[in-house]
Amino acid sequence: MATRVRWLGHAALWIESDGQTVLIDPFLTGNPTAAAKAGDLAPDFILVSHGHPDHLGDTIAIAKTTGAIVVCNYEMSEWLTRQGVSKVHGQQHGGAHAFVFGRVKFTQAFHGSSLPDGSYGGNPCGFLITFRDGTKVYDAADTGLFGDMRLIGEEGIDLAILPIGDNYTMGPEDSIRAIKLLTPKKVMPIHYNTFDLIAQDADAWARAVRQQTQAQPVVIKPGEWTTV
Repeated sequence: MATRVRWLGHAALWIESDGQTVLIDPFLTGNPTAAAKAGDLAPDFILVSHGHPDHLGDTIAIAKTTGAIVVCNYEMSEWLTRQGVSKVHGQQHGGAHAFVFGRVKFTQAFHGSSLPDGSYGGNPCGFLITFRDGTKVYDAADTGLFGDMRLIGEEGIDLAILPIGDNYTMGPEDSIRAIKLLTPKKVMPIHYNTFDLIAQDADAWARAVRQQTQAQPVVIKPGEWTTV
């Protein structure tokens, strides 16, 4: 089965590959653009990029209900264990681990991170995922532009998932610069239009991607799918 991605709104993603399901940054409850409810999802794995509420989201409730394995940084893994989440795998930046669905490598992300109770959330990260079918997906999560995206791009990326909302992350202009560094085959925008503060014109962004890069822009609505 081909690897495919469903955008659930904001930065939440549902990925299916080789019979396995991966949920990323499940901010669903309280998300005005959410295309699914937490109680309707039963992922095999949950990847969390950092501890902010719009990314940690419904992780605890979903993990406790489904038994999904939560993959996150070490500090968050310790905190989640104290919250009663029984299956947690902690990693750190530059480190990779092979799971049943594929290999996950943590990348840097220029952002902040704290947990809902004010605890230290460790460093935020992005995910470079190599699925068992060989497909490579880079989810930058919440980040600004950084030059080492060129090194990430050397991995050979099929789909890059980049924030374009601005204010809290890079905006459309810097995302174009990021695409030039990453050189992915396809690129998909996230973390925009959830709230007025991060409103963006995704169609205008896609035109700029076509005009200024070699990547194919993939603009979908919350709830829609794209094949990698």
